[in-house]
Amino acid sequence: MKRFLLAILLLTACRQEAAQVPDAVTMTGDALGHVCMMQLDQHPGPKAQIHLSGMADPIFFAQVRDALAYVKGLERDADILAFYVSDMGAATSWDFPGIDNWTDAATAHFVTGAAVTGGMGAPEIVPFRDADAARSFAAGKAGEVMRLDAIPPETVLGPVDTVLEDPPT
Repeated sequence: MKRFLLAILLLTACRQEAAQVPDAVTMTGDALGHVCMMQLDQHPGPKAQIHLSGMADPIFFAQVRDALAYVKGLERDADILAFYVSDMGAATSWDFPGIDNWTDAATAHFVTGAAVTGGMGAPEIVPFRDADAARSFAAGKAGEVMRLDAIPPETVLGPVDTVLEDPPT
């Protein structure tokens, strides 16, 4: 009987732990990029935040591309509990992607291969909550719409040339 009660207690604890996915947090002026250690609000384009097991605060990324490299790469600090990206369909502009318009990366629609650069000057992968908004952006920027699991690792891993260009409209 004691073993049965212990098993039920352990199963309940596991369910409670698995069910507690952290919510996205507001990106304040103090938010620093995990890779660049620069203030995110000083850079244009979409951002990302990743919540890791054992860490109270998320790590932020100045470019979605960098966050995808972190997720698809082999080296991580801990297990990923949640991954949020800017919903550029709700952004005021490329320069002001928003501080609270996060969407779950697992359900987002990403535009890859578009002729746009992110906050750190590298080619950017642009997230949208709405598939139609992603398709519209892709059509205007010669990009392709993909879901997170379809983005090949080689798209975000490895060196890139950084080019300064006009932000998208």
